[in-house]
This record gives sequence, C-alpha cells and structure tokens, in this order.
Amino acid sequence: MTSAEFDQRVEAVRRFSRFYTRQIGVLQEGLLRSPFSLTEARVVYELAHHEGTTATELGEELGLDAGYLSRILRGFHKRGLLAKERSQDDGRQTLLCLTRQGQEAFAKLNAASRDEIGAMLAELSEEEQGSLVDAMHTIEKLLGPGPEHRVPYILRPHQPGDMGWVVQRHGVLYAQEYGWDERFEALVAEIVADFIQRYDPRRERCWIAEKDGENVGSVFLVKKTKTVAKLRLLLVEPKARNLGIGSRLVDECVRFARLAGYRKISLWTNDVLHAARRIYEKTGFTVVDREAHHSFGHDLVGETWELKL
Repeated sequence: MTSAEFDQRVEAVRRFSRFYTRQIGVLQEGLLRSPFSLTEARVVYELAHHEGTTATELGEELGLDAGYLSRILRGFHKRGLLAKERSQDDGRQTLLCLTRQGQEAFAKLNAASRDEIGAMLAELSEEEQGSLVDAMHTIEKLLGPGPEHRVPYILRPHQPGDMGWVVQRHGVLYAQEYGWDERFEALVAEIVADFIQRYDPRRERCWIAEKDGENVGSVFLVKKTKTVAKLRLLLVEPKARNLGIGSRLVDECVRFARLAGYRKISLWTNDVLHAARRIYEKTGFTVVDREAHHSFGHDLVGETWELKL
C-alpha cells in the first residue's frame, strides 16, 4: 500500500466519524434532549449495567481521565443520581450504583435512544437494516478491545405496562412450572393493585430486570410496618436464569431497606420454590415459621422467612 492510499483510508475513517457523530446527535448540547452530555450519558449507562463498580474500574473501562470522571461522579451524587457504599469484600473500596432517581434517568435515556434508533432504522428496508447492522458488527469486531465486563441486563423502576406484565408472567410461569391455578394469578393481581394504590416511593420500590429491551424479572419491596419491610413477587424468566438476576434483585431490596431505615425484611414463600429459597438463604434470610395449607389447587407448605438488617 502506498502512502497516498493509506492517507485516503485515514480520511475515509475521519469522514465517517464526522458523519456518524452528527447522525446520532453527539454534537448537541444535551444528548437525546436530556440534561446529560455524551460522556455523562455513557457513565450512567455503565453504572446501570454493573451490579456495583468502583470509580477506578469505571475509568479504566471507559478510558476516562480520573479527575474528569471524579467531577462527573460528584455531580451525579449531588443530583441524587448516585449512591456509594463500602464493599463487603474489601472495606477500602467504595462501590457505586444508581439511586432510584438515577435508574429513572437512565430509563428515560434508554427509551429515548431506542426510539431514535428505531425511527432511523424504520427509514430503511429490512435488507438495508441487515447490511447496516452487519457493517457495525464488523467495525466493532475489528476495533473493539474485547468482551465487556458488565452484566447483560439492567435493573430499572417500574413503568406503565409493567404491572400487567408482572401479573401475566406470574400466572403463566407458575401454571407451567408448578401447576398452580388461576387463583394464584388473582393473588398477584391483588398484590400489584395494592402496591400501585398505596405506593410510597420513599419506603417502597419495584425493580424490573430488562435484557435486550425485554422484561425478564421483577421484585417488590413494600412497607409492612414502620420497621419491617416485605419482599414480594420475585420472578425471573426461564431464559434469563443463571445470570444472577434473582440474587441481584434481592440484594437491591436489602440495600434499599437499609437506606429506608427498616430493621427487618420478611417474606412468605412455599417450600416447593427451591431456586428462590436458595437465594433467600444465601442472602442471610432464615425460616421462622412453616405452615401447611391448600392453595392454588395444591397441598403446600408455606414458609415465613426473615432477615434482620
């Protein structure tokens, strides 16, 4: 290859870079009409895709100057988007994670990005869409640093439509996996309706796990008394199991309960739900009561579990 040919390729890459930054709106003051710059939005995205990370790990993954990243994180913390907590494995490390407000901000960014890209793709034929995606895969493969070290899902607050999904998927999955009848789905509907009607965002939360734009898990933490919270409706779709989603959903409940000032979390389950029981036991919950009952068309053994905070 001659020097002139190489220079032409350099210019072609630069031209594409200018075109693409304009195409995706990077040059606008706020990305996707949000209050975030491109770099800030990228930091929010990374935080949403980590169970817990340090500023050092975040800086290395994004290739950001430590001082610049520190200013962004301080700004997020002042705006109530970022929470910090000591690592249980290493007390010298501070783990970063999004608050509910941060999760809501990410959810808006994520939805706006999906809508904008969807509108762009809608202008192309299916064949053209395939060619575009293949070309992007090629660029990513040739220039990418290798596999990314993030969880392949996000946790976000509930949005319109999520409650119906929670009821429907509980009804379907528990019928398929345990043979429970429609009375269980009715119970879930009652729990969900009560959550929405009495929702106190300061002391109650719903987390939805989302993978590739699709809901794959849920959990609720609700107020039982002033000092006791109740964990409810833990669910993970079969195709998303073995990714640690269930454990992380429960961990989020515990973390939030501590921040909200609860002294204990209780939950009710049944002894046939082995996967969920393993998660509760691993988290530190213990069984405090067992009682046989006939519900949902089956003879079951109900269990009450508690975790002191």
